[in-house]
Amino acid sequence: MQINIVTIFPGFFDGPLSLSIPKRVRDAGLVEYRVVDLREHTSDPHRTVDDVPYGGGSGMVLKPEPFFEAVDALAPKGPVVLLTPRGRVFRHQDAVRYSLAEDLTLLCGHYKDVDQRVADHLVTEEISLGDFVLSGGEIAALSVLDAVVRLLPGALGDHDSAASDSFYEEELLSAPSYTRPPEYRGHGVPEVLLTGDHARIASWRRALAERLTRERRPELWTDYNG
Repeated sequence: MQINIVTIFPGFFDGPLSLSIPKRVRDAGLVEYRVVDLREHTSDPHRTVDDVPYGGGSGMVLKPEPFFEAVDALAPKGPVVLLTPRGRVFRHQDAVRYSLAEDLTLLCGHYKDVDQRVADHLVTEEISLGDFVLSGGEIAALSVLDAVVRLLPGALGDHDSAASDSFYEEELLSAPSYTRPPEYRGHGVPEVLLTGDHARIASWRRALAERLTRERRPELWTDYNG
């Protein structure tokens, strides 16, 4: 697939896309990244991407023209996503859906806001990471990208590694993990994990996943039982 990122800070992605799974999937030919500088799609000598808001108020607003021009040039066939605090919260099911698309285009906001005409007439959906505000959409875009590319076939050496992650098959948190040594500073590994009884271990993990979800994410627990 191809993942397009439209941003005023293209250099932000140089490091992250050259490390770990994002690099691995690109090197394997599973994905192509295209980072687009929004300023390249302006028409004035100063490459202006923002302006004051109509009606007054503080802060600057990203203009609609560069976003429309950038997306026109990309001609995407798949989802066009604006990262914004007003968006629906991103979930694992979204990552799965995006990973099945031919391409994915992520639009990074910045400053006070993005002109609403981008949301109304250009993007296919608005996505948020949660109930907090970041300085720009770049961190959110990178989070979405990472969640998507790790799902591509061949991205992970062991499919079971992804299948046991939180949210993978059901809206449950995953059970905690332990490794050697069996005891460290007086803190031991749960005895069940040392038994070799895989059915019992699976039952223990399931029960703990349900308890953690019920206690820590009651809204997920409600959905799970709905």
